Amino acid sequence: MFFSKDFCPVPFDQQPLNEFYALKGSCLFSCFGLKLKNYLYSIAGVCFISAIVCTPLVFTTKIFSLIQFFAVESIFITFILILVLIRLYLGWSYVVKRLLSATIFYEESGWYDGQIWTKTADMLTKDRLIGMYYVLPVLQRIKYTFAILVLVLMIEFFFYGLLY
Repeated sequence: MFFSKDFCPVPFDQQPLNEFYALKGSCLFSCFGLKLKNYLYSIAGVCFISAIVCTPLVFTTKIFSLIQFFAVESIFITFILILVLIRLYLGWSYVVKRLLSATIFYEESGWYDGQIWTKTADMLTKDRLIGMYYVLPVLQRIKYTFAILVLVLMIEFFFYGLLY
């Protein structure tokens, strides 16, 4: 699956398919994969960890009731989940842009000497198939989740405003 340096002048770490495999194998990005069950478990895990981390922060604020505590806690959890989804979206969108493109911009030894290389037909076909059938569905799921979370955050702020 990995391309050798003899076949492609692009450095190994800058080849789009290798960038995809590196991103897919990383801890955060592998949890939010193509399967909906794993995706929902990962969202629940981020919410649980956020709740544990944010609870001491919420205790330091002037909370007078249990309902106010849960309102502030849910705002923190939703905000952290939105930040995680933004990070996921930025990573996957960069990789899909490079996978679907017919040319690759790469740096040989530094930022000052970039080159452009045109992909071969086999490489372009493989990259576009992976981009279309793996990365784009993940990006769509992240977009929908982000839209839902922004709506939930607005409702939480409205509810929090009603409490004070």
